Amino acid sequence: MSARRERVVLAGVVFAVLLAQVLLYPGVDTLVRALGATTELDASMWFLAVEFGAFVAFAGVWGVVSDATGRRVPFIVTGALGGAVFYVTLAWLPTQVPISFDGILVLRALQGAMTIAAFSLAMTMLMDLTGGHGKNMGAAGIAIGAGTALGAPLGGQLYGVSPTLPLYAASALLFAVAALATLVTDRAPSNTDGRLAAVTARLRETPALGIPYAFGFIDRFTAGFFALVGTLYFREVFALTPGETGLMLALFFAPFALLQYPFGVLSDSIGRTVPIVAGSSLYGLAVVGVGLAPTVTTAGVAMVVVGVIGALMAPATMALVTDLAGESGRGTAMAGFNAFGSVGFLAGILVGGFVAGEFGYLAAFIVAGGAELALAMVSLPRLLALDVPTADRPAD
Repeated sequence: MSARRERVVLAGVVFAVLLAQVLLYPGVDTLVRALGATTELDASMWFLAVEFGAFVAFAGVWGVVSDATGRRVPFIVTGALGGAVFYVTLAWLPTQVPISFDGILVLRALQGAMTIAAFSLAMTMLMDLTGGHGKNMGAAGIAIGAGTALGAPLGGQLYGVSPTLPLYAASALLFAVAALATLVTDRAPSNTDGRLAAVTARLRETPALGIPYAFGFIDRFTAGFFALVGTLYFREVFALTPGETGLMLALFFAPFALLQYPFGVLSDSIGRTVPIVAGSSLYGLAVVGVGLAPTVTTAGVAMVVVGVIGALMAPATMALVTDLAGESGRGTAMAGFNAFGSVGFLAGILVGGFVAGEFGYLAAFIVAGGAELALAMVSLPRLLALDVPTADRPAD
Protein backbone atom coordinates (compact mmCIF):
# COMPACT_ATOMS: atom_id res chain seq x y z
CA MET A 1 0.00 0.00 0.00
CA SER A 2 1.36 3.46 -0.89
CA ALA A 3 2.08 6.09 1.72
CA ARG A 4 -0.81 8.15 0.35
CA ARG A 5 -3.30 5.32 0.81
CA GLU A 6 -1.91 4.51 4.24
CA ARG A 7 -2.37 8.16 5.17
CA VAL A 8 -6.05 7.85 4.26
CA VAL A 9 -6.49 4.60 6.21
CA LEU A 10 -4.73 5.94 9.31
CA ALA A 11 -6.76 9.14 9.13
CA GLY A 12 -9.83 6.87 9.01
CA VAL A 13 -8.70 5.20 12.23
CA VAL A 14 -8.25 8.57 13.95
CA PHE A 15 -11.63 9.71 12.60
CA ALA A 16 -13.47 6.66 13.94
CA VAL A 17 -11.89 6.88 17.41
CA LEU A 18 -12.82 10.55 17.75
CA LEU A 19 -16.30 9.95 16.34
CA ALA A 20 -16.87 7.27 18.98
CA GLN A 21 -15.62 9.57 21.73
CA VAL A 22 -17.67 12.62 20.80
CA LEU A 23 -20.93 10.71 20.30
CA LEU A 24 -21.30 10.82 24.08
CA TYR A 25 -20.89 14.59 24.56
CA PRO A 26 -24.18 16.27 23.48
CA GLY A 27 -26.35 14.45 26.04
CA VAL A 28 -23.78 13.46 28.64
CA ASP A 29 -26.12 14.68 31.39
CA THR A 30 -28.84 12.27 30.28
CA LEU A 31 -26.29 9.45 29.91
CA VAL A 32 -24.95 9.71 33.44
CA ARG A 33 -28.51 9.74 34.80
CA ALA A 34 -29.24 6.55 32.87
CA LEU A 35 -26.08 4.99 34.35
CA GLY A 36 -27.18 5.74 37.92
CA ALA A 37 -25.82 9.21 38.71
CA THR A 38 -27.82 11.42 41.06
CA THR A 39 -26.33 14.73 39.90
CA GLU A 40 -25.74 16.26 36.47
CA LEU A 41 -22.83 18.72 36.49
CA ASP A 42 -20.66 16.81 38.96
CA ALA A 43 -21.40 13.36 37.52
CA SER A 44 -20.89 14.57 33.94
CA MET A 45 -17.63 16.20 34.97
CA TRP A 46 -16.25 13.00 36.50
CA PHE A 47 -17.54 10.78 33.69
CA LEU A 48 -15.55 12.83 31.19
CA ALA A 49 -12.60 13.41 33.51
CA VAL A 50 -11.79 9.78 34.34
CA GLU A 51 -11.44 8.89 30.66
CA PHE A 52 -8.90 11.63 30.13
CA GLY A 53 -7.17 10.75 33.37
CA ALA A 54 -6.65 7.29 31.86
CA PHE A 55 -5.43 8.90 28.64
CA VAL A 56 -2.80 10.78 30.62
CA ALA A 57 -1.72 7.71 32.55
CA PHE A 58 -1.49 5.32 29.60
CA ALA A 59 -0.56 7.37 26.52
CA GLY A 60 3.10 7.26 27.50
CA VAL A 61 2.95 3.55 28.33
CA TRP A 62 1.64 2.64 24.87
CA GLY A 63 4.15 4.96 23.19
CA VAL A 64 7.13 3.52 25.06
CA VAL A 65 6.07 -0.08 24.38
CA SER A 66 5.54 0.73 20.71
CA ASP A 67 8.94 2.37 20.30
CA ALA A 68 10.65 -0.40 22.27
CA THR A 69 9.17 -3.22 20.18
CA GLY A 70 9.25 -1.39 16.85
CA ARG A 71 5.57 -2.24 16.29
CA ARG A 72 2.44 -0.09 16.16
CA VAL A 73 -0.38 -2.10 14.55
CA PRO A 74 -0.76 -4.87 17.18
CA PHE A 75 -1.19 -2.30 19.93
CA ILE A 76 -3.69 -0.25 17.90
CA VAL A 77 -5.75 -3.41 17.37
CA THR A 78 -5.50 -4.39 21.04
CA GLY A 79 -6.48 -0.93 22.22
CA ALA A 80 -9.41 -0.69 19.82
CA LEU A 81 -10.78 -4.11 20.79
CA GLY A 82 -10.39 -3.36 24.49
CA GLY A 83 -12.08 0.01 24.13
CA ALA A 84 -14.96 -1.56 22.18
CA VAL A 85 -15.54 -4.16 24.89
CA PHE A 86 -15.58 -1.58 27.69
CA TYR A 87 -17.89 0.77 25.75
CA VAL A 88 -20.49 -1.96 25.36
CA THR A 89 -19.96 -3.08 28.97
CA LEU A 90 -20.78 0.43 30.18
CA ALA A 91 -24.12 0.26 28.37
CA TRP A 92 -25.00 -3.38 29.09
CA LEU A 93 -23.76 -4.17 32.60
CA PRO A 94 -26.03 -1.75 34.54
CA THR A 95 -29.07 -3.45 32.98
CA GLN A 96 -27.95 -6.85 34.29
CA VAL A 97 -26.52 -6.26 37.78
CA PRO A 98 -26.65 -3.48 40.37
CA ILE A 99 -23.56 -1.30 39.98
CA SER A 100 -22.72 1.98 41.66
CA PHE A 101 -21.74 5.06 39.69
CA ASP A 102 -18.25 4.66 41.15
CA GLY A 103 -18.13 1.27 39.42
CA ILE A 104 -19.22 2.95 36.18
CA LEU A 105 -16.32 5.36 36.53
CA VAL A 106 -13.88 2.45 36.91
CA LEU A 107 -15.18 0.92 33.67
CA ARG A 108 -14.91 4.30 32.00
CA ALA A 109 -11.27 4.62 33.08
CA LEU A 110 -10.48 1.15 31.69
CA GLN A 111 -12.13 2.12 28.40
CA GLY A 112 -9.98 5.23 28.23
CA ALA A 113 -6.78 3.30 29.00
CA MET A 114 -7.41 1.02 26.01
CA THR A 115 -8.79 3.62 23.59
CA ILE A 116 -5.77 5.92 23.87
CA ALA A 117 -3.59 3.20 22.33
CA ALA A 118 -5.59 3.27 19.09
CA PHE A 119 -5.63 7.06 18.93
CA SER A 120 -2.06 7.88 19.95
CA LEU A 121 -0.37 5.15 17.93
CA ALA A 122 -2.42 5.88 14.80
CA MET A 123 -1.16 9.45 15.10
CA THR A 124 2.37 8.11 15.51
CA MET A 125 2.03 5.99 12.36
CA LEU A 126 1.06 9.13 10.49
CA MET A 127 4.27 10.67 11.79
CA ASP A 128 6.19 7.66 10.44
CA LEU A 129 4.96 8.35 6.89
CA THR A 130 6.84 10.42 4.34
CA GLY A 131 5.15 13.22 2.40
CA GLY A 132 5.62 16.26 4.65
CA HIS A 133 4.93 16.53 8.35
CA GLY A 134 2.41 19.31 7.85
CA LYS A 135 0.56 17.20 5.28
CA ASN A 136 0.53 14.14 7.54
CA MET A 137 -0.57 16.09 10.60
CA GLY A 138 -3.07 17.98 8.46
CA ALA A 139 -4.59 14.60 7.56
CA ALA A 140 -4.70 13.74 11.27
CA GLY A 141 -6.22 17.11 12.04
CA ILE A 142 -8.97 16.84 9.47
CA ALA A 143 -9.75 13.33 10.77
CA ILE A 144 -9.96 14.66 14.32
CA GLY A 145 -12.10 17.59 13.24
CA ALA A 146 -14.38 15.47 11.03
CA GLY A 147 -14.87 12.88 13.76
CA THR A 148 -15.80 15.50 16.30
CA ALA A 149 -17.88 17.50 13.82
CA LEU A 150 -20.01 14.49 12.88
CA GLY A 151 -19.98 12.99 16.36
CA ALA A 152 -21.68 15.94 18.01
CA PRO A 153 -24.85 16.09 15.83
CA LEU A 154 -24.99 12.30 15.34
CA GLY A 155 -24.66 11.71 19.06
CA GLY A 156 -27.47 14.18 19.68
CA GLN A 157 -29.75 12.20 17.36
CA LEU A 158 -28.81 8.88 18.98
CA TYR A 159 -29.69 10.28 22.39
CA GLY A 160 -33.15 10.98 20.99
CA VAL A 161 -33.60 7.20 20.57
CA SER A 162 -31.97 5.94 23.79
CA PRO A 163 -29.60 7.47 26.36
CA THR A 164 -27.23 4.48 26.06
CA LEU A 165 -27.34 4.06 22.26
CA PRO A 166 -24.23 6.28 21.77
CA LEU A 167 -22.26 3.77 23.87
CA TYR A 168 -23.24 0.88 21.60
CA ALA A 169 -22.43 2.96 18.52
CA ALA A 170 -19.01 3.86 19.96
CA SER A 171 -18.31 0.17 20.57
CA ALA A 172 -19.17 -0.72 16.97
CA LEU A 173 -16.85 2.01 15.69
CA LEU A 174 -13.90 0.71 17.69
CA PHE A 175 -14.45 -2.84 16.44
CA ALA A 176 -14.24 -1.32 12.94
CA VAL A 177 -11.03 0.48 13.91
CA ALA A 178 -9.42 -2.84 14.91
CA ALA A 179 -10.19 -4.26 11.47
CA LEU A 180 -9.09 -1.13 9.62
CA ALA A 181 -5.73 -0.98 11.40
CA THR A 182 -4.73 -4.38 10.02
CA LEU A 183 -4.66 -2.92 6.50
CA VAL A 184 -1.60 -0.74 7.06
CA THR A 185 2.07 -1.65 7.16
CA ASP A 186 4.10 -1.13 10.32
CA ARG A 187 6.68 1.54 9.47
CA ALA A 188 8.00 1.99 12.99
CA PRO A 189 11.77 2.58 13.00
CA SER A 190 13.66 -0.60 13.79
CA ASN A 191 16.79 1.05 15.17
CA THR A 192 15.45 1.78 18.63
CA ASP A 193 17.21 -0.14 21.37
CA GLY A 194 14.00 -0.71 23.27
CA ARG A 195 15.18 0.61 26.64
CA LEU A 196 12.80 2.91 28.53
CA ALA A 197 15.73 4.99 29.79
CA ALA A 198 16.97 5.53 26.22
CA VAL A 199 13.52 6.55 24.99
CA THR A 200 12.93 9.04 27.80
CA ALA A 201 16.49 10.35 27.33
CA ARG A 202 15.56 11.46 23.82
CA LEU A 203 12.88 13.71 25.28
CA ARG A 204 15.30 15.15 27.84
CA GLU A 205 17.69 15.88 25.00
CA THR A 206 14.93 17.76 23.13
CA PRO A 207 13.48 20.21 25.67
CA ALA A 208 12.03 22.24 22.79
CA LEU A 209 9.27 19.60 22.60
CA GLY A 210 7.84 21.36 25.64
CA ILE A 211 6.71 24.18 23.34
CA PRO A 212 4.24 22.21 21.18
CA TYR A 213 3.27 20.28 24.31
CA ALA A 214 2.29 23.56 25.99
CA PHE A 215 0.22 24.62 23.00
CA GLY A 216 -1.35 21.17 22.85
CA PHE A 217 -2.31 21.61 26.50
CA ILE A 218 -3.87 25.00 25.77
CA ASP A 219 -5.88 23.79 22.80
CA ARG A 220 -7.23 20.72 24.56
CA PHE A 221 -8.03 22.71 27.71
CA THR A 222 -10.64 24.64 25.78
CA ALA A 223 -11.87 21.46 24.05
CA GLY A 224 -12.46 19.86 27.46
CA PHE A 225 -14.16 23.03 28.60
CA PHE A 226 -16.60 22.95 25.68
CA ALA A 227 -17.21 19.20 26.07
CA LEU A 228 -18.63 19.75 29.56
CA VAL A 229 -19.35 23.41 30.29
CA GLY A 230 -20.19 24.37 26.71
CA THR A 231 -22.60 21.45 26.39
CA LEU A 232 -24.42 22.20 29.65
CA TYR A 233 -24.33 25.93 28.91
CA PHE A 234 -26.14 25.48 25.61
CA ARG A 235 -28.58 23.04 27.22
CA GLU A 236 -29.48 25.29 30.17
CA VAL A 237 -29.06 28.89 29.02
CA PHE A 238 -30.54 28.46 25.53
CA ALA A 239 -32.76 25.45 26.42
CA LEU A 240 -31.38 23.34 23.55
CA THR A 241 -32.12 19.63 23.15
CA PRO A 242 -29.23 17.13 22.86
CA GLY A 243 -29.74 17.16 19.08
CA GLU A 244 -29.64 20.95 18.91
CA THR A 245 -26.63 21.02 21.23
CA GLY A 246 -24.85 18.62 18.91
CA LEU A 247 -25.47 20.97 15.99
CA MET A 248 -24.12 23.89 18.01
CA LEU A 249 -20.93 21.98 18.81
CA ALA A 250 -20.65 21.08 15.12
CA LEU A 251 -20.45 24.79 14.27
CA PHE A 252 -17.03 24.67 15.88
CA PHE A 253 -15.93 21.24 14.68
CA ALA A 254 -16.99 21.59 11.03
CA PRO A 255 -14.63 24.46 10.11
CA PHE A 256 -12.05 22.92 12.42
CA ALA A 257 -12.23 19.77 10.27
CA LEU A 258 -12.49 21.30 6.81
CA LEU A 259 -9.56 23.69 7.24
CA GLN A 260 -7.08 21.38 9.00
CA TYR A 261 -5.53 19.89 5.87
CA PRO A 262 -5.05 23.13 3.90
CA PHE A 263 -3.67 24.87 6.98
CA GLY A 264 -1.35 21.90 7.58
CA VAL A 265 -0.03 22.16 4.02
CA LEU A 266 0.32 25.92 4.52
CA SER A 267 2.51 25.33 7.57
CA ASP A 268 4.81 23.16 5.43
CA SER A 269 5.27 26.18 3.16
CA ILE A 270 5.52 29.09 5.58
CA GLY A 271 6.66 27.33 8.75
CA ARG A 272 4.99 26.56 12.07
CA THR A 273 5.52 29.87 13.86
CA VAL A 274 3.06 32.12 12.02
CA PRO A 275 0.01 29.78 12.28
CA ILE A 276 0.67 29.07 15.95
CA VAL A 277 1.35 32.69 16.90
CA ALA A 278 -1.61 34.09 14.96
CA GLY A 279 -3.94 31.40 16.26
CA SER A 280 -2.96 31.61 19.89
CA SER A 281 -3.30 35.39 19.86
CA LEU A 282 -6.97 35.20 18.90
CA TYR A 283 -8.20 31.88 20.24
CA GLY A 284 -8.73 32.90 23.86
CA LEU A 285 -10.66 36.01 22.86
CA ALA A 286 -12.92 33.94 20.63
CA VAL A 287 -13.68 31.52 23.48
CA VAL A 288 -14.72 34.40 25.74
CA GLY A 289 -16.86 35.69 22.87
CA VAL A 290 -18.98 32.54 22.98
CA GLY A 291 -19.77 33.15 26.64
CA LEU A 292 -20.64 36.80 25.99
CA ALA A 293 -22.94 36.05 23.03
CA PRO A 294 -26.49 37.19 23.88
CA THR A 295 -28.34 34.90 21.47
CA VAL A 296 -28.07 31.41 20.01
CA THR A 297 -27.26 32.92 16.61
CA THR A 298 -24.37 35.05 17.84
CA ALA A 299 -23.08 32.17 19.95
CA GLY A 300 -23.15 29.99 16.83
CA VAL A 301 -21.15 32.57 14.86
CA ALA A 302 -18.61 32.74 17.69
CA MET A 303 -18.30 28.94 17.64
CA VAL A 304 -17.47 29.07 13.92
CA VAL A 305 -14.75 31.64 14.61
CA VAL A 306 -13.27 29.43 17.34
CA GLY A 307 -13.24 26.52 14.87
CA VAL A 308 -11.42 28.46 12.16
CA ILE A 309 -8.74 29.69 14.56
CA GLY A 310 -8.32 26.23 16.05
CA ALA A 311 -7.83 24.77 12.57
CA LEU A 312 -5.04 27.25 11.92
CA MET A 313 -3.15 26.23 15.06
CA ALA A 314 -3.67 22.48 15.41
CA PRO A 315 -1.83 20.91 12.43
CA ALA A 316 1.13 23.27 12.78
CA THR A 317 1.42 22.35 16.46
CA MET A 318 1.33 18.61 15.76
CA ALA A 319 3.77 19.00 12.87
CA LEU A 320 6.15 20.83 15.20
CA VAL A 321 6.29 17.70 17.37
CA THR A 322 7.34 15.70 14.30
CA ASP A 323 9.90 18.34 13.30
CA LEU A 324 11.56 18.20 16.70
CA ALA A 325 11.31 14.47 17.51
CA GLY A 326 14.07 12.04 16.60
CA GLU A 327 12.96 9.31 14.21
CA SER A 328 13.26 6.46 16.69
CA GLY A 329 11.51 8.41 19.46
CA ARG A 330 8.41 9.51 17.57
CA GLY A 331 6.07 7.18 19.43
CA THR A 332 7.13 8.60 22.76
CA ALA A 333 7.11 12.16 21.43
CA MET A 334 3.55 11.87 20.16
CA ALA A 335 2.50 10.05 23.32
CA GLY A 336 3.89 12.98 25.29
CA PHE A 337 1.96 15.42 23.12
CA ASN A 338 -1.24 13.43 23.59
CA ALA A 339 -0.58 13.13 27.31
CA PHE A 340 -0.18 16.90 27.67
CA GLY A 341 -3.27 17.35 25.54
CA SER A 342 -5.21 14.93 27.70
CA VAL A 343 -4.06 16.76 30.84
CA GLY A 344 -5.31 19.95 29.20
CA PHE A 345 -8.66 18.35 28.35
CA LEU A 346 -8.92 17.02 31.90
CA ALA A 347 -8.06 20.43 33.34
CA GLY A 348 -10.65 22.05 31.09
CA ILE A 349 -13.31 19.70 32.42
CA LEU A 350 -12.36 20.03 36.09
CA VAL A 351 -11.56 23.73 36.17
CA GLY A 352 -14.49 24.63 33.92
CA GLY A 353 -16.90 22.46 35.92
CA PHE A 354 -15.73 23.89 39.23
CA VAL A 355 -15.88 27.54 38.13
CA ALA A 356 -19.26 27.09 36.44
CA GLY A 357 -20.69 25.40 39.53
CA GLU A 358 -19.32 28.01 41.93
CA PHE A 359 -19.44 31.27 39.95
CA GLY A 360 -21.59 30.71 36.87
CA TYR A 361 -21.08 30.12 33.17
CA LEU A 362 -19.74 33.57 32.21
CA ALA A 363 -16.97 33.34 34.79
CA ALA A 364 -16.09 29.90 33.44
CA PHE A 365 -15.79 31.22 29.87
CA ILE A 366 -13.59 34.09 31.06
CA VAL A 367 -11.31 31.69 32.94
CA ALA A 368 -11.03 29.34 29.94
CA GLY A 369 -10.27 32.13 27.49
CA GLY A 370 -7.96 33.86 29.94
CA ALA A 371 -6.01 30.66 30.55
CA GLU A 372 -5.54 30.29 26.79
CA LEU A 373 -4.17 33.82 26.52
CA ALA A 374 -1.97 33.54 29.60
CA LEU A 375 -0.34 30.25 28.62
CA ALA A 376 0.14 31.47 25.06
CA MET A 377 1.91 34.60 26.29
CA VAL A 378 4.26 32.51 28.45
CA SER A 379 5.08 30.12 25.59
CA LEU A 380 5.34 32.55 22.67
CA PRO A 381 8.82 33.95 23.39
CA ARG A 382 10.34 30.47 23.35
CA LEU A 383 8.45 29.59 20.17
CA LEU A 384 9.67 32.70 18.39
CA ALA A 385 13.27 31.88 19.36
CA LEU A 386 13.00 28.25 18.29
CA ASP A 387 15.19 26.95 15.48
CA VAL A 388 12.87 24.40 13.85
CA PRO A 389 14.51 21.66 11.73
CA THR A 390 13.44 21.59 8.10
CA ALA A 391 10.57 19.12 7.56
CA ASP A 392 10.61 16.58 4.77
CA ARG A 393 8.37 17.61 1.91
CA PRO A 394 8.35 15.05 -0.85
CA ALA A 395 5.63 15.48 -3.42
CA ASP A 396 3.71 12.43 -2.22
